Amino acid sequence: MDPRTPVLAGSGVAHQHVDDPSLALEAVELMALACERAAPPSLLARVQTVLVPRGTWRYADPGRLLAERFGADARTVVGEIGILQQSLLTRACTAIARGELDVALVVGGEAKYRDLRARIAGTPATETAQVGVRADEVLTPDAEILPAAEIAAGLTIPAAQYAVIETALRAARGDTVERHARNLAELWAGFSEVAAGNPDAWRRDAVAADVLVHPSRTNPMYCAPYTKLHCSQWNVDQASAFVLCSFEAARRHHLDTESLVHPIAAVESNSMVPLARRGALHRAPAVTAGAQQLASLAGFAPRDAEHLDLYSCFPSAVQVQADELGVERDRELTVTGGMTFAGGPLDNYNLQALAKMAEVLRAEPGTTGLVTCISGMITKQGMMLWSTRPPADGFRAVDVSDATAALTTVLDLAPDHEGRARIDGYTVVHDRDGVPERAIAVATTPAGTRCVAANTDVDIVADMVTQEWVGRDIEVRGTIWR
Repeated sequence: MDPRTPVLAGSGVAHQHVDDPSLALEAVELMALACERAAPPSLLARVQTVLVPRGTWRYADPGRLLAERFGADARTVVGEIGILQQSLLTRACTAIARGELDVALVVGGEAKYRDLRARIAGTPATETAQVGVRADEVLTPDAEILPAAEIAAGLTIPAAQYAVIETALRAARGDTVERHARNLAELWAGFSEVAAGNPDAWRRDAVAADVLVHPSRTNPMYCAPYTKLHCSQWNVDQASAFVLCSFEAARRHHLDTESLVHPIAAVESNSMVPLARRGALHRAPAVTAGAQQLASLAGFAPRDAEHLDLYSCFPSAVQVQADELGVERDRELTVTGGMTFAGGPLDNYNLQALAKMAEVLRAEPGTTGLVTCISGMITKQGMMLWSTRPPADGFRAVDVSDATAALTTVLDLAPDHEGRARIDGYTVVHDRDGVPERAIAVATTPAGTRCVAANTDVDIVADMVTQEWVGRDIEVRGTIWR
């Protein structure tokens, strides 16, 4: 094997479910614990770069805290919200393959459950202070995720955006509202069963499909057709860490080469088109472009990997990816149990999924795993193949942003539109008690432009929960419709 071949030398996870915030670890301590479980101190001390995806924590440079703890003279990188979590893994592997880097640490984590318990108790959740510190490199997205038209109409929370995609997907498939609700429930019930068997999952009680299909006091409707249990659970205390190095470094540090996991190939798209501007709300051209490129790099279609973990912030994300990949609907689509049940740390789930995938691959040598990644509202997408077998032609990574742009129909926004428009996707936002409050629709005007508008009429919003409104004409005036 080429000595510069990048390998995953070790992975580790850490989690806590402590109700007393005074006894709970802060986020960087969980990250440190995950690092200690990923590699021995001698290897952590040799880390040259630490890459961390941004969390809800307030650290300016958590990578610096970790490097100092392990005695590493390391450069630090923070990926802000809007940067694909996979990009940090891709950067590390690419730099290793080029000979620019020998040992890298990719680590992320949250202690949001600790923060929640502290707010409930009325006590501060303290964090290690960093004054006058900044990461050596900060990665930021270069385009908007939410345009002004979506913000003005109240289409701001992720659950509402993904629910709009869900109704567009429902209409495209020709499902009834009732049949679609049952399909969603069965999909997510299957995810909960996987989480029940995952020792590192946040929630390990399997949820029956009947519980998911019928809103209740404990599982109220949130953004129709999503109930609370269709949505990501980000109030978690979880961390994961990965030591990536060259094959040469792995041998030099006397690591068991039989337990190494190899990155085979990676693709990602950083072409950013806000939801309301997409010609087809239920499509993700980046996944199609990425799958084609990944097949070219790896020599087989990514859908043929023995193990899959499709990014699972909301059900529509999973279904859209599966459709674009050509994955059969009866396949197991997660190794963790998904972000509702296994846990969805704000900007760290992709790493949680990789940690579990590495464990699965080590238990079944020779098999291959596909781990996908999403940023924003299916705004950016990434995919990475992993195996205990090294890649025949070495690790390769390709950005498919240009190919994605070529496949994407982009519509202009008409925020001041007055007149008729046809609904392409919508949701009904509910209050904390599950009472419908307002409907938000993404619609196409006769001129072929897009508008986003809301309606608070009690009878209309109630009807939109139980009846199909995609394809109906509405009268729009700016951000309001009737």
